Amino acid sequence: MVFGSIVSSPLGSLSPQQALQLANVYLDNACNIEDPEIALVLCHDTEVSLSQAKKAVRRTGDQEAIKDIAAVYINLGKLLERRGYGNGAQTSYKKAVKLG
Repeated sequence: MVFGSIVSSPLGSLSPQQALQLANVYLDNACNIEDPEIALVLCHDTEVSLSQAKKAVRRTGDQEAIKDIAAVYINLGKLLERRGYGNGAQTSYKKAVKLG
């Protein structure tokens, strides 16, 4: 998809660092928005970006990126917990632990 001179690309073409940066953008916005439904959509987008980052890291084996991904999963869990989504928070925490 093209917006002016900006070309939108699928997540699959992003590097682990780019997917992680995108996850952080979504999470930051989810933290700062008051509307709980929009926040939940942004949390989902965070999860999708983190999933893509994990796939990309499996190819590269970048241990620093793995730690960064785990940290974002923890922060996502904290946000979900604050917003009253305990099950989602626990899932996010488990994914962080699984990464190490």
